[in-house]
Amino acid sequence: MLQATLNIYRDDPQKLARESAIALNRTVHAHTANATGGLSPVALSLAYGDWAMNLLTSPGTHVWLAVTGQQRAMEAMSAALFDQPVDDASSAPSSDPASVDSRFAANEWRQWPYRMFASGFMSWDRWCRDAARLPGMLPHHADMVGFFTGQMLDMLAPSNSALNPVVARTVMMSGGQNLLNGTRHLLEDWRRLQDAKASERQLEYLPGRDVAVTPGKVVYRNHLIELIQYAPSTQEVHAEPLLIVPSWIMKYYILDLSPHNSMVRYLVSQGHTVFIISWRNPDASDALLSMDDYLQMGVLDALAAIKRLIPDVDVHAAGYCLGGTLLAIAAAALSRPTRVQDADQLPALKTVSLLAAQVDFTEPGEMGVLIDPVQINWLEDLMAEKGYLSGRQMAGSFQFLHARELVWSRGVREYLMGEREHPNDLMAWNADVTRMPATMHSEYLNSLFVRNELAESRYMVEGHAVSLMDLRMPLFAVGTEKDHVSPWQSVYKLHRLTETELSFVLTSGGHNAGILSEPGHAHRSYRVHTSSADAAWLTPQDWLSVASRHEGSWWTQWHAWLAEHAKQMVPVSAPGRQIDELSALCDAPGKYVFVRHAD
Repeated sequence: MLQATLNIYRDDPQKLARESAIALNRTVHAHTANATGGLSPVALSLAYGDWAMNLLTSPGTHVWLAVTGQQRAMEAMSAALFDQPVDDASSAPSSDPASVDSRFAANEWRQWPYRMFASGFMSWDRWCRDAARLPGMLPHHADMVGFFTGQMLDMLAPSNSALNPVVARTVMMSGGQNLLNGTRHLLEDWRRLQDAKASERQLEYLPGRDVAVTPGKVVYRNHLIELIQYAPSTQEVHAEPLLIVPSWIMKYYILDLSPHNSMVRYLVSQGHTVFIISWRNPDASDALLSMDDYLQMGVLDALAAIKRLIPDVDVHAAGYCLGGTLLAIAAAALSRPTRVQDADQLPALKTVSLLAAQVDFTEPGEMGVLIDPVQINWLEDLMAEKGYLSGRQMAGSFQFLHARELVWSRGVREYLMGEREHPNDLMAWNADVTRMPATMHSEYLNSLFVRNELAESRYMVEGHAVSLMDLRMPLFAVGTEKDHVSPWQSVYKLHRLTETELSFVLTSGGHNAGILSEPGHAHRSYRVHTSSADAAWLTPQDWLSVASRHEGSWWTQWHAWLAEHAKQMVPVSAPGRQIDELSALCDAPGKYVFVRHAD
């Protein structure tokens, strides 16, 4: 390999020296990134350097921090000694720590001396968060410093230590059995991390046996996807089939989880002919797969396969998370005057539904804290070593973003309280991680997150830019109230990027659980409002004031909307509605869903 490189550059020693330097940098960066969890020390240094310089050159800020520090200390003392209110980090007034932070919800935190610990910590927490965002800082740097300051504070919370009165009470009541159990849990988890096949044994809910059990067949397969068609369960079906494009960050079956909460099963029971894409879990040989490949071999090839099976009908299309972003790109490419290659072999899109999917990335939520050109360069060097971003690294990023709940609070329950979490179908799905090809992931981050090309009508497909303004089919978009991956206000920006009928739903829950909201699920509600093509702009707050609120699952609203924009029902015996057993490749959930990698 070295000799081949020398031969290529023997007539250009300067280029050889430069390429060698870049290769050395990548190696160093990759090994450093493994030690830092993929975080770039350069990006962190720039952010904290911005903070330090603004602090050093602002004497008034010194005075302000000193005064507010004294004020917070007095508030904490008053709260601890005289039962006075204390504010949390979000400035929400409260009469005691328990009412503003679930970590201090137990009654013991209201007693002396634990109230002093909680009140003091919360006052210190608020002061540190205020100190992390100084006037004059670049907004992204302020977000980074604030985020990492919050991570440090979450780690140092008294609820994570022996100062936790609930732990102390449990030790007394159990004779220390909780600590013995917690030590055993800690050892088990450590052994699991050392086991190269841990990812396989963690899945107690297996696709095809416990989850992803809706009857169907794989009717098309290429290098990147398997297309699953589900068997009808009604005597009549809607004329137009429905294609679902899930995210490729995780396995598709979050939308076909257990029978009681499977979105696919619900849609089939309502008379929809459902197709879904199951993405292949890539390996090192897929390093050069690009966003264009995911568009062509994913969405467009799936649409072409559906047209071959059910000709002469339009298709409803829905995309979840990144799958929704890719579907929006595909819909825009199919709607522009300069049509994509072989467009005559593709069906028209009757409607498009985007579920917790962003198309404007100017406010991407907490994930944006970890994404900037410096960080992406570091990540590219990490991926260049293997050709992909591992599933464990991707999962670690999400875990890092929610360390309070997923690391520290979980650690208290499992290692200090000795209580094991009982796995469920959603947790099993979450552990079934996938890799990201290096080229695709780099293009996705640079084109969408950094340059925001789709929202600015600069994203290129087959040499021509696509624009969401070209969409003319009715749109249905869903945001979730507690979404940290795709904040609903960001999803809502679709309103200002299109000029077509748009029904927007805001549902309770988060990025996963809010979408997985089956009828009959307790404590679920949603808001909905439809804007016509020529409707005036409404800010998110204005939208909240006009949207109607409903109890229950948003799935019923979506089904009614799909039915409203569909043709008549047709017999289940109509062409393509029943699966052709002879041409089917295998039973659902197919083969790709079982591909797992140790990393």
